[in-house]
Amino acid sequence: MARYRGPKSKIARRFREPIFGPDRALDKKNYPPGQHGPNRRRGKQSEYSIQLAEKQKAKYTYGILERQFANLFDKASRKKGITGENLLQLCESRLDNTVYRLGIANSRRGARQLVTHRHITVNGKIVNIPSYQLRPGDKVSIREKSKALEVVVNALSNHSNKYDWLEWDRSNMEGTYIAVPSREMIPENIREQLIVELYSK
Repeated sequence: MARYRGPKSKIARRFREPIFGPDRALDKKNYPPGQHGPNRRRGKQSEYSIQLAEKQKAKYTYGILERQFANLFDKASRKKGITGENLLQLCESRLDNTVYRLGIANSRRGARQLVTHRHITVNGKIVNIPSYQLRPGDKVSIREKSKALEVVVNALSNHSNKYDWLEWDRSNMEGTYIAVPSREMIPENIREQLIVELYSK
């Protein structure tokens, strides 16, 4: 299966969370999608289905495919520390996610497009790999020719969130990945322990 390009509201409704940002459809229909709507009988979820749903939510949130996610989990499990926390830290240190967090794009999908279209540089060099893993001290900026792009200017003008592990220099339009974020810093509502339990079976 290729990357999901369907309606984002359907996915948000499935998890009953605005995982792609504010969503009017989710506010109006706060129940899972399906032809029977809110009246459909939904049996008790098994432990496996709850764990699987949490993994799917994490994948859709960060825009990562199944094999990529499995590789990230394998990498997280081999690192020192708590596997679930390591997994989220690896997701957060992806270049496309950092571009989104810095406010250069309004969504992770938009951030991925900016990266693949060669509008983003890391430490002065163009990087067009969305999954590129950043290290503390790396500088992420917009390529000189791309600084006037309407999509970038609009995103930066609407951005207000600040994250402790990132620093943004507005005058140079450059961000710095200061440190690997701790679990408390990451705002995503993901129960990573359920994902660890799923992969441990």
